[in-house]
Amino acid sequence: MRNIYRHTETIFEKVTSFAVIFLGNSITFIIALGLVVFWLATGDFFTQGMHESIRDIVHGITFLSVFIIQKSFNKYSALLNLKLNELVSSHEPASNAVIHAESKTEHEIAVLVKEHAGLNLPEVIKVDEH
Repeated sequence: MRNIYRHTETIFEKVTSFAVIFLGNSITFIIALGLVVFWLATGDFFTQGMHESIRDIVHGITFLSVFIIQKSFNKYSALLNLKLNELVSSHEPASNAVIHAESKTEHEIAVLVKEHAGLNLPEVIKVDEH
């Protein structure tokens, strides 16, 4: 049962990693923008009432905002990870095992947390003891 869970977690992490990269891509935003313009142009946008038109505009902006927010989060996350990796690598007694921790699975992070528990750091991820 544990192997099925870990295999499922690994697949889920790969899918979410792909989704984060896909949603934060500039090309994806351009495609989404084209889709919203097509949706507004081909529908009954100009023949419906004011409330329905405003609703459609808000839905389009909300849809596009997902891509913009993901793009800015990807950039912020990458820069933050780069800075942390630089700090860890420049500090002699620091463990290099935590460099590029953002690319590790939840299980690998839980193992790192367990290893660093003796350093009086707050536990961030609860380790599954099963």
